[in-house]
Amino acid sequence: MEKDNIISIAKSTLSIEISELEKLKERINDEFVKAVQLIHSATGKLIVVGIGKSAHVGNKIVATLNSTGTPSQFLHASEAIHGDLGVIQKQDVVLCISNSGNSPEITNLVSYLKDYSSALIGMTGNRKSKLAEFSDVILDTHVDLEACPNKLAPTSSTTNQMALGDALAVCLMEMNDFKENDFAKFHPGGSLGKNLTARVEQFLSSQKPQVSEDASIRDVIISISASSHGITVVTNNEKIIGVVTDGDLRRMLLKGDDISKVLAKDIMSANPKTIEKDVLAKQAMKILKDNNIGQLIVTENGQYFGIIDLHTLLDEGIN
Repeated sequence: MEKDNIISIAKSTLSIEISELEKLKERINDEFVKAVQLIHSATGKLIVVGIGKSAHVGNKIVATLNSTGTPSQFLHASEAIHGDLGVIQKQDVVLCISNSGNSPEITNLVSYLKDYSSALIGMTGNRKSKLAEFSDVILDTHVDLEACPNKLAPTSSTTNQMALGDALAVCLMEMNDFKENDFAKFHPGGSLGKNLTARVEQFLSSQKPQVSEDASIRDVIISISASSHGITVVTNNEKIIGVVTDGDLRRMLLKGDDISKVLAKDIMSANPKTIEKDVLAKQAMKILKDNNIGQLIVTENGQYFGIIDLHTLLDEGIN
């Protein structure tokens, strides 16, 4: 297949799905409001039920809801009728997802879902289905056209389901006043968690290069060479007064002056950028990027505490 044909097919797929999403947006009404209110006011959790492709969508919706403050659990429709219905408690709300609303597993299950829970929300593309008949609230996700060239494989329909699940999650986040700090509680690992919670001290270098303001050039070179940062901090009784980088040394040598009596304070850059050790690491990254520098001096109550390196933060996923 030619490149232009591939691009054309991809764009056509997206155009169809975007068109169906636009239609879905126009169907957001009081039924959607009622669904959000039922989930928000429930004293139990949300049970999301599905089968086939809708099951995959349901798992994603559950993952999104759990990570944004709405306790949820996925229940596979085929497993439900073989014993797993026991996970549903009377205080729970059930969201059942089925495009047709009439698959055998769903039709065998809907009466139990309604009886065992406080409310049944049906997310379906068929308002005349068995699922719709038993639902207290219907979320209409029907599509006029699947993006599949045979108009058979769930494409536009699963996109609608996924998008509507996101809309539920975002509304519930707002109603629960779910903030960045709350999000961090559920994402302690990975780059998301690190960016929301990690402090500068966690990424401190094991090296702490340091010279006094009266240190000789020889001592400065030894200090810089002993670490991997290409920098040493110039201090006066732990008070930071400047830094000397390997770039400062090169510029000094290019001048061609007698360096035998040059001291650290003569070539240092005064007032270097610093950050307190208990500040969020992402703030350190911002300072590094904004100032186009590779290292940042870390302080504790204004005193020299160590160094944090740009590459260390990048490796840890801080951005």
